Amino acid sequence: MNNKTVSVHIVTYNSADDIIDCIEAVMAQDYLVKKIVVVDNASTDGSADKVRTFYHQFNSDSPAAFLVGHEAMNSAREIKQYPTIDLLENELNTGFAPAHNQAISATNTDYVLVLNPDLTLAPDYISRLITQMENNPQIGSATGKLLLKADHGLVDSTGLRMNRARRAFDRGAGEPADQWTQSGPVFGVSGAAAMYSRRMINDISVDGEFFDADFFAYKEDVDVAWRAELFGWQGYYDAEAIGYHERGWKTSGRNTKPLFIRRISYINRYKMIYKNEPTRTMLKTIFVSLPYEIAAHGYMLLREPQLITAWKSFFTQLPALKKKREYIQAAIKERKKHKS
Repeated sequence: MNNKTVSVHIVTYNSADDIIDCIEAVMAQDYLVKKIVVVDNASTDGSADKVRTFYHQFNSDSPAAFLVGHEAMNSAREIKQYPTIDLLENELNTGFAPAHNQAISATNTDYVLVLNPDLTLAPDYISRLITQMENNPQIGSATGKLLLKADHGLVDSTGLRMNRARRAFDRGAGEPADQWTQSGPVFGVSGAAAMYSRRMINDISVDGEFFDADFFAYKEDVDVAWRAELFGWQGYYDAEAIGYHERGWKTSGRNTKPLFIRRISYINRYKMIYKNEPTRTMLKTIFVSLPYEIAAHGYMLLREPQLITAWKSFFTQLPALKKKREYIQAAIKERKKHKS
């Protein structure tokens, strides 16, 4: 096993039902995790208290009593070290992207695993991904085969793909797991269980931000994947690294999600395109995406007209978006110049 360090970052928001299972799966990894950072975004269901109680019980004078029913952890405790747990509690819900930036700033490990609280990992998830990334320094992000907790035979995500209209999708979502046995390069990785190298984090961050804090949540992982690709980094999918994801709202339908979240998800795509699309391909992308835009906005005006108000945030943030675009596009040109 190599000596590269890894920290696991989990952002909770009313995640009390899932967080302990998630942490226990991290504790059971066969690769030494240096630190678990839990950022609680002002949960009202006791999520932070559950993490605090878990930490105190795990580090109590009688760990065996706490570990009753967790035989795998109990037997391993004598032969392996366990990570420290840092709990950062925010007074307000800052959003997924800002909270993960907060966790990234609080660590200095070689690798960072961004992990959803409703996801549990097989014991070799981390070791498999780090092995792949160490074997190829160009791999800046990696994921395993994420399966639905409700049905382990169905895929949740095997990475991200993006079409020519700049619409992003989870690869293989809802398809049989046995159809996704081939490991290999991917456009990007889902933020549900994403391993990122610190080298890539430092390289593609804009004004110190890895995830764009203006995104709050949704599509921030696609934005990172696109920026990483533009900067010359690779994504990778390891079919043997397994995780299990609850993935509530995508399986129950978008109407179960609050209007606030649907607005964010809708407008973040346009923020992402504005920042990342190179000038030379902008017109082509507009042309290719026009049929989708007409159909999608026709549907929106008929069924979800409230979404149109999301453009207010776009124009409010336009000066900041413009500054980010200028930085990203200048960096792309500079890298191409060095390659030629």
